[in-house]
Amino acid sequence: MNSTQRPQAGSADPADPLLRQLSDAIELARAAAEEDADEQEIGAHVGVQLEEGGAVTHHFAAHRPGYRGWHWAVTVAAAGVDEDVTVSEVVLLPGPDALVAPDWVPWQERVQAGDLGVGDLMPTAPDDPRLVPAYLESDDPAVEETALELGLGRVRVMSRPARLEAAQRWKSGEFGPRSDMARGAPGQCGTCGFYLPVDGSLRAAFGVCGNEIAPADGHLVHIEYGCGAHSEAEVEQVSPVLVADLIYDDNALLDIEVVELDEPAPAAPAE
Repeated sequence: MNSTQRPQAGSADPADPLLRQLSDAIELARAAAEEDADEQEIGAHVGVQLEEGGAVTHHFAAHRPGYRGWHWAVTVAAAGVDEDVTVSEVVLLPGPDALVAPDWVPWQERVQAGDLGVGDLMPTAPDDPRLVPAYLESDDPAVEETALELGLGRVRVMSRPARLEAAQRWKSGEFGPRSDMARGAPGQCGTCGFYLPVDGSLRAAFGVCGNEIAPADGHLVHIEYGCGAHSEAEVEQVSPVLVADLIYDDNALLDIEVVELDEPAPAAPAE
């Protein structure tokens, strides 16, 4: 029986005396379940299921905290109609609506970008599809040259699909054209004097920022990325002191009442 299959009441063949005997052993099955759990954790009898080999499994609702939708499964069997019924197994199984743990994923498949810390190792599988043997043509001369450089001796280089995936990842990242910084920049990296293009097939779209005051200094950037430290950024400044373009007239904003005052009488001459 599938572990998440819903038990069906009366599924055993009542015409078979042995199966009928096993199907009627509800109290024996309940007592066996109570030996593995508290009595209050064993709920109502919810079904019986015929197993291979002539055994029968009784199902009881599970009232154990944290196991909503689970059921106790007690398998009983007998050598014959005249033999005593015995308990073969008592287990707690999830039902179709039970909350269960997610499928297990190998650790090497769970590691994400940024998870590795100082001292952590993440070996690359021999059949990693992102890498191809260095002696094969990778359709990128700059990549192939790295395998032939004296003293480098690369055994594998990045395959074309891997490079395309990396390019898409970089384009969608922090230093891509859709970032907040790029949308508010006065110009793009492709027109900046600090932009250092990479070599190879990625040269048309990516480079490294060499501006020490830029947020992307030393990082790979997309050619359409930009920031406020663009080499050709200009700020109009007619005076050494920046002044606001808008000047507000206080008289226009305030309701001022002008009152004429009588001129004071001239002071009497001193005697």
